[in-house]
Amino acid sequence: MQATAYTYDPETRSGSVLLDDGTPVPFGTDAFDAGGLRLLRPGQRVRIEVQPTKDTPTITLITLQTF
Repeated sequence: MQATAYTYDPETRSGSVLLDDGTPVPFGTDAFDAGGLRLLRPGQRVRIEVQPTKDTPTITLITLQTF
């Protein structure tokens, strides 16, 4: 699944992305670290893997989108 980086806090290595429908979805340190990224800038296209849950999806991996 693809999304756009929305927020990122380098101290906690967590933030949020916007899905293509505009829905914000938070990601935690574990998802950021799993992707091997060092930095994320708002507006970057990213690829995410999610685990469905009752309320909101949980992002388990976030990496840069490559074409």
